Amino acid sequence: NTEHEHYADSGGKSGGQKEKLAYTVLTASLAYQFGLEWGAVRSRSFRFVVIDEAFGRGSDESTQYGLRLFAQLNLQLLIVTPLQKIHIIEPFVAGVSFVHSEDGRTSVLRNLSIEEYRAEKQRMQA
Repeated sequence: NTEHEHYADSGGKSGGQKEKLAYTVLTASLAYQFGLEWGAVRSRSFRFVVIDEAFGRGSDESTQYGLRLFAQLNLQLLIVTPLQKIHIIEPFVAGVSFVHSEDGRTSVLRNLSIEEYRAEKQRMQA
């Protein structure tokens, strides 16, 4: 048995329910617009999505929900987010890049594979 919810609008829903609805609508819109199929891999189809701080204020559960939906469409994601959500996003990415500015004028970009990131994180926690 599968549970289904039908929405006429987002009124009366909790913040988390509204987030999940927004991710579902976004993912369904991408699938429809670009002819994507759940789980199908086609090398010549649209697959790149930029997400700029969309997960910063949402719940961890809603963030995971959205990322699982994007994964079902085999989308390649560029996620811009504060470090506070990295633990949620980590299982869904192959690499991370950190931008840091010491003086507020010049920035430094550091790229790491997810394996390098995990090793460094473990080293810092030791």
